[in-house]
Formats: sequence, structure tokens, C-alpha cells
Amino acid sequence: MSTLRALAQAQAVAAGVAQPVATVRHLHLADRPLVLVPLALAGEANAPLAALVGAAPDEARLLVVPQPRNRDQRFAFAAELAGIVLPYLDEFRGVSEAVPVDRGKDVRYRYADAPQLLVPNPAGITFLRLFGRSTRFRRPDGEHPVHPSVPLLGRWLTFFAERAEHPGSAALVALTEALTLHWVTGQSAVEDLHLPALLGWLDPPPGRTGAEAAAHAEDPARCPPAGPATDPDFDNHRLAPAIEAYTRAEDDPVARAAAYAELERLLRDQLTPTWELMWRGVGLLRALPPGARVAGRWDGDKDAFTAHAEHVDAGGGPQPRRDGAVAAAVRLHRLERALTSYAVQRAYDDPLVMAEHRLTGEAFVGDVTLADPKRVDDTGKRPVLRPRIQVVTTEPVLVSVGATLYSPARPGQKAKVVFVTPAADGKTEVVLELSGGMGRGLSAPPGTVPEVGERLCLTTLSDGFLPAGNFPAPEETPWTHGGPPAAAPAPAAPLPVADADADPAEDWS
Repeated sequence: MSTLRALAQAQAVAAGVAQPVATVRHLHLADRPLVLVPLALAGEANAPLAALVGAAPDEARLLVVPQPRNRDQRFAFAAELAGIVLPYLDEFRGVSEAVPVDRGKDVRYRYADAPQLLVPNPAGITFLRLFGRSTRFRRPDGEHPVHPSVPLLGRWLTFFAERAEHPGSAALVALTEALTLHWVTGQSAVEDLHLPALLGWLDPPPGRTGAEAAAHAEDPARCPPAGPATDPDFDNHRLAPAIEAYTRAEDDPVARAAAYAELERLLRDQLTPTWELMWRGVGLLRALPPGARVAGRWDGDKDAFTAHAEHVDAGGGPQPRRDGAVAAAVRLHRLERALTSYAVQRAYDDPLVMAEHRLTGEAFVGDVTLADPKRVDDTGKRPVLRPRIQVVTTEPVLVSVGATLYSPARPGQKAKVVFVTPAADGKTEVVLELSGGMGRGLSAPPGTVPEVGERLCLTTLSDGFLPAGNFPAPEETPWTHGGPPAAAPAPAAPLPVADADADPAEDWS
């Protein structure tokens, strides 16, 4: 936890309400996100119990698995979920937009928008990742056939789960993570994973503090868990008898319908409070203005959505169970680059985030006291425009002479440190030589050079282009990493099993 977040947490405890640590929203929010609140059966590996799904507060649709240990019912649930998710994805495949490439010499096309899935917490993302893995290799024919939409749903859920690992992506968002990115509560990070308690701190009811609202929300009888885990007391005293009643009524259609209706009522009661909290949290996020670079990151999600849709349309295979050595290294490198860029972009968009870097000496803020916008450097083969400015700051300046600084106000401009001179009253004078962002002439256009009196933030953080690393082709995998991969076999049909309720063999390691 950073110093500022620790201070905000202490202030939240003192004030009795969560404190903001962002002035803008750092993620994209779709006009119609698909909210998915899953429940899983305790003690079973990724056994879906129920889900509440919809793209608007009044469009909630309840899906129920009356006997989660029955594999046929699990995949019937998957087919029913696919009947909601896949049409939602198709809504974004009607309109394309042209994107200039190669400095405007050519264009490529991508979908003009992309879908967005919202789940209550990171455990919901894990549930979708595992559910996608358990369904994307299934077949609509052969042993244990499933509906044709099930493997397609699995491939799309895997796509969203992989995008959730990409820093800055908003394709699949855990609401608790999105909220704690913008506010700090007076409770621990583990307690923040509980959506009712988190929203108790963020938006307590009149007459209650955040701590009181969170304590009230921690009672599972009042606020059921946000899933996919369920409350043990509910499992033992209400859910288990309802499932048992449904199982016993197998030969009695009337009793079976009554048992199903009771089970549906119990599960709806468990999911509805979280459903309402999801849209309440979305409203809190939507009230924040989006950061300037949020749209650019959403463009990355649109690119990824377009690429995967084209891969599926072309008959491409499902994602592998595990990446090869080269593919894993490339993926890790891509995620590291995205994480670096995401951190810089958030700091450039938000003064509160930049303040954390000011505390560590990676940035400082000062006033421009001198400026020479017409200075030309003629020591080289040809004269070049190199204005100089002097910035006076009261903050510690930990950069050395020769370092390159950047300003969020002019991200395309570099400022080379020429002199760092301590002055009176704890101030520091920093002389900077500017390059870039001023055109190619020997006269700087208005506004491209900071003027005297302007307050300027300067940082070592750069939002410039990060070149990709060099990796061998997959067929050139070094022997130290297993050597060239063998040809990938076609996905095998599920192995025959003696018990119809058992799962086919699956390598989960």
C-alpha cells in the first residue's frame, strides 16, 4: 500500500466514510454492460449452482442448476447461459470502423464497440475462467454431446478471462477491484472483496458510518455473499434440503415442479441483493468523469474482441490448455509492457495518482519563472530549436543533470535537465532544455513552450512507445525450454465414464 492510500485509509476511519484516491474514472464503462452474478456449489470443483444475468437493472434473468452434481444439468445451464451471452456479443458485431495504420497510408477495420462483462469480485472472474476451460473443448457429437453453443461459450469466456489479466483492460471487470481503484475504505483489503461491506463504506445509509454499514452488511442473513461462494448456514439449512426435495421428487412431476420453484425462490433471494449492489456500484463509477486515456485502452479491447471474433469465424481452434514456452514468454512480456504503460497513463490522467510518484521522487511540481522559447542550438550540422525554461519548486528534486523528464500537459515533449540549483527558502531551481512537440521549424508554435507563470508537473515517467522484445519462433524453442513443440493433436472427445454424473478426465494442473 502506498503512503497516500495508507493516509486515505486513516482518514476513512476518522471520517467514517470511504475516501477518494482518484479524480477521474480509470476504466471504460459500457452503456449496456452484461452483469453476471454466479453462484457455485460448495465442495465441488466449479459446479454452477445459479446465475443472475442481464444488461440492465430490470433485465435480470435467473439460471438455476437444481442438481449441480449432475453433469447433464451443468451443460444445460451452460447452453442456457450461452443463449444470453452469445446474442449479447453479436450486438457489437454489426458496425465496424476504419483505423489508420502505417502513418495514415493504409487502414484496417475493427468493430466500433466491444462487449463488457461485470462480475462482483475476482472470484467471479476465476469462476468464469474455470467454466470456460471446462466447456471450450466439449463436442456436440460423440460421447457425452453438448449443445453446439457450449464450446463456443467456453472459448468466449476464456477470452474474457485472459483479457481480465491484461492491465488496463475493461472487457471483464470485477466490481470490487474497480471500486477500490478509486476509493479507499477503513477496512482491510480482504474485507474489501465483500461487495456489500465495500459499498457500505462507499455509500453508507443516512445515520450510519461506513464501519456500521459494513458490519451490518457482513450478516449473511441480511446481505448474502456476493458469490460465487455461498453462506455455509444457508447451504446446510436451506439449500441442501431444497436440492434433496428436488432429487426425491424425480418420479412425481407435480412435486418436482414445486421443489424446483422453491429452489428457484431461495436462489433468487440469494442473488437479488448482489444484483442490486452491482448496479449501485456501477452508478458510483459512472458519476466519475473518464480519464483522458481510458478511450485508448478501450480501443485495445475492441482490437482484441475483433481479432478473436475473426479467429472464431475463420474456424480457428480453442485456446490451448497451456501455452508453449515461447508463447508464454511473449504473453508475459506483453502483460509487463501493458502494466508499465497503464501505471504511467493513470498518473498522467490523475493528479492524485501522480501525487504518489511525487512522494517517491519520480515527479515534482513547480512554477515556470524564466522561459526562452526562441533559443536555437547551432552547435550541430544544422540549427535546431531548443528552448529553455527554468522551473522553481519546493519539492525534493531527486533527478540528476542529464536526466530526461516529461510533462503530462505535453506528453510528446522531452525536457532534459541542464542545471539543478538549490535556492533560498528550501526551493530548487531546475533549468530544462526542451525538444519535440514543437514542429520542425525554428519557431515554436504558441502553447508548445511553457510560459512564465505556468505551473508544471515534470516526471521521469514516460508514456512513449515501448518496443516489443525479440523472441524465437515457436519451432525454434530452445532445448532448455522443452525444444520445438510437437504438433498439437485435435481436441479429443470426452472419455467414456461409467457414471453419468461424473466428469470426463481433465488435466487441471
